[in-house]
Amino acid sequence: MNTLNDIKKISDAFPASEKMPVLFLGHGSPMNGIEENQFTKGFQNISKTLQKPKAIICVSAHWFTRGTKVTAMEMPKTIHDFGGFPQELYEQQYPAKGNPKLAKETKKLLHPALVELDEKWGLDHGAWTVLKHLFPKADIPVIQLSIDYTKDAQYHFELAKQLNSLRDKGVLIIGSGNIIHNLRLVDWPNFNKENHGYDWAIEVRETINNYLIDGNFNPLINYEKQSKAFQLAIPSPDHYLPLIYSLGLKNDKENITLFNDNLMAGSLSMTSLKIS
Repeated sequence: MNTLNDIKKISDAFPASEKMPVLFLGHGSPMNGIEENQFTKGFQNISKTLQKPKAIICVSAHWFTRGTKVTAMEMPKTIHDFGGFPQELYEQQYPAKGNPKLAKETKKLLHPALVELDEKWGLDHGAWTVLKHLFPKADIPVIQLSIDYTKDAQYHFELAKQLNSLRDKGVLIIGSGNIIHNLRLVDWPNFNKENHGYDWAIEVRETINNYLIDGNFNPLINYEKQSKAFQLAIPSPDHYLPLIYSLGLKNDKENITLFNDNLMAGSLSMTSLKIS
């Protein structure tokens, strides 16, 4: 992609359209890929508010890499990146096509960051277990953008902004993770208890939700400097940083709508949001 003609070909493949919203989805357990529950119904309901995208970019907690990569194959495989679940879950496929042109456009937009076009990954469960509820026909091309684990939240927030023009070309950008995600402290005996959270999880959910609604993103970007409760809620950045990507794409005049805003198993949250 060294010539103006190459760049024009890519741009022509994504003509202007109505601005797409941005989503952050609390994807939760891989079992959401085959279950019908309040959270999968939330994904299905939010999909009814969306126009059909021309393509999707998903930033998943489960593609955490050194450096930034973007899937560039014609047909991404469905990755079953988990263990100990029913056979039915491993038999699930999400046969969406890839989009090499969008991958190249993404790489161009993220310059000067070094972005590798990847032919080996595919769609991990942070992507396909939610996409199958949003777009069950798998008839929309999907690419994944990895999260560079060597960079801080501010870097990811700024990097996301460089993708904003794609929203005007029919591309739906989705962050997929969980805002509160501490697997070490999961209350397994009460895993299925309705909206169950430890005191610190309840505190963090309320605080973060207020920041989100108020558009006060600085404390969220600087989450490592917040209270001990924050440190319990976000012991590692992998599931949290997809939220930062979604927030980086928000424009000043847009609003944030929360859905699936429940705690579960004491130390997890399913809170999801739509930016539009």
